[in-house]
Amino acid sequence: MNLLGARPRAGLPALIRDYEPTDEPSWLRCRVLGFLATNYYDDVWQEKRRTDLELVALDGGEVVGLLDVSVPGPDATVDNVVVHPDHRGRGIATALLEEALRRLERARVQTLDAWTREDRPALAWYARHGFAEAERYLHVYASADEVGTVVTARHGLRPARAFLHARIEREAEMRQRFERVHVCRRLVRPVTR
Repeated sequence: MNLLGARPRAGLPALIRDYEPTDEPSWLRCRVLGFLATNYYDDVWQEKRRTDLELVALDGGEVVGLLDVSVPGPDATVDNVVVHPDHRGRGIATALLEEALRRLERARVQTLDAWTREDRPALAWYARHGFAEAERYLHVYASADEVGTVVTARHGLRPARAFLHARIEREAEMRQRFERVHVCRRLVRPVTR
């Protein structure tokens, strides 16, 4: 039995539970390795940021999946959902989402949203779980060579790189000017169906 009160399905971790501070080193490893092959490969943290709902999936005491949700009111946002690459395809992210949805429903949260980029596996997973695209815009990364074409600074400062937002209508132009451009999508689903 796990903390969800049911026997885990074949291949699922033995335990899904609330995050504990002692999970941090394992949580950070899971997040870094999970994002490494995605468009978020450079979104590296040195410490965990706190959210309202923090779940982990454990296998042998190690975090192999995580889901963090901010709940500022009747609408909540997925801040992180990651599965360690060695444990993908076992239903871990789905089990974490199902537990989060149960808790959000009890808290009377109405909608859950998430922001992601063009990663096809992530987009497919969200679609399978009832999320639909609600809006989009561009994330533009200006490299050291590109930043001078868009950003100027005062006081003797010289920008080395820049992370910028742009309207989706300018996608073709941005892709011509910058090497790294991502479509950022807001996906939304009701908490209860």
